[in-house]
Amino acid sequence: MKVLFAGTPDVAVPSLRALSEDKERFEVVAVLTRPDAPRGRGRHLSPSPVKSAALELGIPVIEANPREDGFVERLKATGAEAAAVVAYGNILRQNVLDALPHGWYNLHFSLLPQWRGAAPVQRAIWSGETLSGATVFRITAGMDTGPIIAQSTTEIGPHETSGELLDRLAVDGAKLLAMALQTVQNGTAIAVEQPQGAYEKAEKITSSDAHIIFDAPAFAVDRQIRACTPEPGAWCTLSLTGEERSDAQTMLHVLQGRIADPADPQLPHGLLPGRLAHSKKHVWVGTLTEPYELLSVKPQGKRGMAASDWMRGAHLETGARCL
Repeated sequence: MKVLFAGTPDVAVPSLRALSEDKERFEVVAVLTRPDAPRGRGRHLSPSPVKSAALELGIPVIEANPREDGFVERLKATGAEAAAVVAYGNILRQNVLDALPHGWYNLHFSLLPQWRGAAPVQRAIWSGETLSGATVFRITAGMDTGPIIAQSTTEIGPHETSGELLDRLAVDGAKLLAMALQTVQNGTAIAVEQPQGAYEKAEKITSSDAHIIFDAPAFAVDRQIRACTPEPGAWCTLSLTGEERSDAQTMLHVLQGRIADPADPQLPHGLLPGRLAHSKKHVWVGTLTEPYELLSVKPQGKRGMAASDWMRGAHLETGARCL
């Protein structure tokens, strides 16, 4: 079957590679992706990860906006019979969806109908769910509401970050997508309408959302940090003196942490939310319940490092805390 692939970020690359390498069943005739965008400190235009992979694989790339005049004609000219979509990032109009005889199929990283939207993996971790998965559905006019073709589940590890889970789902989902497209090709696909009801929406997580709230139970702090890692990155404002309004403040990103081991004899007790404490090898910050241990951090303007190494060179005053 001739397939158009639509995607943009790293998470879509495993599916593109899987389909392009499965030459017995599929021919990826073109790749649709977002235009080059400014990245890095120099803000130089850079291709999307999907475009880079497509060029490496020798697949023609289309960067046109689906809303542009003439897009449907260009789409039909590829000869594609169906489209595989993974994190493309553009809403498709009905005339575009109708342009391919077998339709458009999206790989979404949640167990639909739960967590429709932009950040399903992050929101699942933040909410404390222990199961996640991937869903392939036919794209319709609604947001992630089309009939389901295939679905798979996986457990969320107790310390797994959104980035780690997304990497796993990207690889497993590539196999699920290929299987689903095969059923579409041979006419055995069973499309199951999503049940009606009130389900959680996976709204995009912003940098302000990633501001760590230490005045919360330790389990909630842990979920927030894991959900925001690596993007957009969990952070707090570090007050070097402990004062809420002081010039001695800087930003601290928390790259990795865990709920403190209650059996640790060095564990500080009565640590107020946000207050920092440390031993030779450990750094803790207080929460509403038990302390939270910082394992890896990135101080403002510096590289990531072990929290104990950071603490040794930070020269914090008594009472220093995360706001």
